[in-house]
Amino acid sequence: MASVSAPSQAAPSPAASLQRGIVKMPWAFQAREFLRKKLIGKEVCFTVEIKTALGREYGMVYLGRDTTGENLADTLVTEGLATVRREGIRGNNPDQARLCDVEDQAKASKKGLWSEGGGAHTIRDLKYTIENPRNFVDSLHQKPINAIIEHVRDGSVVRALLLPDHYLVTVMLSGVKCPTFKREADGTEYPEQFAAEAKFFTESRLLQRDVQIILESCPNQIILGTILHPNGNITELLLKEGFARCVDWSMAVYTQGAEKLRAAERSAKERKIRIWKDYVAPTANLDLKDRQFVAKVMQVVNADAVVGKLNSGELKTIHLSSIRPPRIEGEEKNKDKDKRFRPLYDIPYMFEAREFLRKKLIGKKVNVTVDYIRAATGPGESTPAFSERTCATVTIGGINIAEALVSKGLATVIRYRQDDDQRSSHYDELLAAEARAIKNGKGLHSKKEVPIHRVADISGETQKAKQFLPFLQRAGRSEAVVEYVFSGSRLKLYMPKETCLITFLLAGIECPRSSRNLPGGTQVAEPFSDEAMMFTKELVLQREVEVEVESMDKAGNFIGWLHIEGVNLSVALVESALSKVHFTAERSAYYKTLVSAEDACRLRKEKIWANYEEKPVEEVVHVKEAKERVANYKPVYVTEICDTLHFYTQDVETGAQLENLMETMRAEIAAQPPVEGAYAPRRGDICIATFADGEWYRARVEKVESPARVHVFYIDYGNREVVPSTRLAAMPPAFGIRTLPAQATEHAFAYIQVPQDEDARADVVDCIVRDIQNSQCLMNVEYSGATCPHVTIQFGDTKDDAGLGLVKEGLVMVEVRKEKHLQKMVTEYLNSQESAKSARLNIWRYGDFRADDADEFGYRR
Repeated sequence: MASVSAPSQAAPSPAASLQRGIVKMPWAFQAREFLRKKLIGKEVCFTVEIKTALGREYGMVYLGRDTTGENLADTLVTEGLATVRREGIRGNNPDQARLCDVEDQAKASKKGLWSEGGGAHTIRDLKYTIENPRNFVDSLHQKPINAIIEHVRDGSVVRALLLPDHYLVTVMLSGVKCPTFKREADGTEYPEQFAAEAKFFTESRLLQRDVQIILESCPNQIILGTILHPNGNITELLLKEGFARCVDWSMAVYTQGAEKLRAAERSAKERKIRIWKDYVAPTANLDLKDRQFVAKVMQVVNADAVVGKLNSGELKTIHLSSIRPPRIEGEEKNKDKDKRFRPLYDIPYMFEAREFLRKKLIGKKVNVTVDYIRAATGPGESTPAFSERTCATVTIGGINIAEALVSKGLATVIRYRQDDDQRSSHYDELLAAEARAIKNGKGLHSKKEVPIHRVADISGETQKAKQFLPFLQRAGRSEAVVEYVFSGSRLKLYMPKETCLITFLLAGIECPRSSRNLPGGTQVAEPFSDEAMMFTKELVLQREVEVEVESMDKAGNFIGWLHIEGVNLSVALVESALSKVHFTAERSAYYKTLVSAEDACRLRKEKIWANYEEKPVEEVVHVKEAKERVANYKPVYVTEICDTLHFYTQDVETGAQLENLMETMRAEIAAQPPVEGAYAPRRGDICIATFADGEWYRARVEKVESPARVHVFYIDYGNREVVPSTRLAAMPPAFGIRTLPAQATEHAFAYIQVPQDEDARADVVDCIVRDIQNSQCLMNVEYSGATCPHVTIQFGDTKDDAGLGLVKEGLVMVEVRKEKHLQKMVTEYLNSQESAKSARLNIWRYGDFRADDADEFGYRR
């Protein structure tokens, strides 16, 4: 203002401010405050009286729209807050003369500068006068304090004077960031897009205004806070008008509710204003029905995804947004390379995470809100390729499953770049849940030893399965969890009490076979095989079930009955016309139920019975009357006898074909010998192998331990051998099993039980090997078994029954069969057994050991 001078602020050095703070000249603060309260936000009028060479203009300021308003120079002098510059007074200027009179009156009244008090204010810069700003912020307990905004650096950083203690503090708005002014190395400054507009937006509303500030946190000497004005919250206004974006690292300390900030930002995005003018929503290309839908959870995948069945019947894999399941870090990745890695059991907390989701979600309907679609990525140096993934927020009963998983320490939250908008719509809640889990030391954040799951996988391990079979049979109904469904009747089970994995086949039914790769080519899927598999998956996959194990097949797969919530899966498949009753069900307690269900489906001609034609009545009568045992002995050649007393035979009628094939094959191999070591064997391959006699034979690879130890099975003779891979070669196409099927067929002795005692069993094997191995005999199929047909063998010359001879010598026990048409044979075997017992022969030498029912001695009735 012209003709007057007000006290000004001193500018001490930083060193001085460290010692004493920033000291104002006497009455400078009062003068500034007087004008601030009178003028800020009001309209004024001004006149220019003097212009200097430096470009400064001096004049008068009037409160209001014209010069009739209050003259602020007069007011300041009247209050004793300014002095008159008398050296420039002109005698003929009445306005200047008036100012001098007003000043004299203020002096006489001892107002302001003319009072006897000091009038000085000390203003401290928090940066230099407080040793620990964090303690200062914490001491305020996030309570609002009065302040004046002294300077606006950019839209989200201001300089404030805290009242009443007059601390100057730089405050960054919590949870947001505006475009800033970048400074180059040479000192030049340039604004980012919308930086100037954001700064003006904040300045025009807050500069030198009375506000309240909540100081919320002080990470790394940066003070975070929220500025509250009577007209609103500047943080939310900046977001709503598109001048700022949310930032994750400071969002957690925002005391007014992070969801308000996200909502304000979302509003700006939807209107595409200012910094969001080019924004495209992650789900912009999805229809509403694809963005929000209800699904029934069928399967939990890798502890961060589920497979859901939509109302349309479509299966959809849904990944939980913004979370990462447990994983192995650092050196653990390279540990145990030779060991078969099983992520579910070998990665710490992966099993617990999967179980949490399985128990919460399997079989239940969930609400799905798609947050973003993660595009497919190719393989990187250290990362695998990923297909396109639908990432969504999954809720059940109002609970966000991802948040619940993170809060238990069973998953972590993914950190994103600030400009990455592909994240969960509840990202802040996820971060808060993770913070709680870290604070409470839960799951992955626990300092305790990680849980270890030692789970034995005995699927396909025949020897282990044999040891385990008696235990499961005695256990009756055992608890299990269905881990995988291979087909309608073939499953992989996890046995919690026994901590093992087994392959389980449903008893009593014959389910349509799915397509699969076989050594001779791909097996085509049978009709309704996919429907049967889907039926089983929907009913039991990853559910808790009960199983009754009855027997085991030759591949080490257990056979029995599976129950879920009172439903027998075998019966359910038959009732749904997706399976037929197998004759092995006749001896089970479920036979009548199975047959009744099958008859009903057959009458309705559903699914697998759609093309069923009723057989003529006379044929049915014939079948019912055929209850006599049929003795149809055919000549066979016994080639191999196993320790379990199972044996392999060749059909004498096709013997000539086998000999011709062998001769032709060996001649071709001799003409074009295979390159030694060129063949890499794989389990299940049909190949050729050289036997101890130096000749080539057809074989199947059963197991590959190493190049030096390959387990092979000679498919035409039934014997097994462990050979180096150099003794193997690829099968010439002209001699494969399509040209001539495998000639060795497995059989077991009918009506007898083999002793479990190893010495007693060895005696039986020695005896039978001596009698029938490598000799031609007569064989009759008596009944089917779980793994192979049970037969009787007669010597080629005497026609005596070899199995009956073992019973007579007291080397084996009799297996009692209940079929009526077999009772004559069973009676004959039992009479022979009684004679052996009376004579105390071999296993009966100490009497009837079965009287004690002593399984621990190696025998059972």
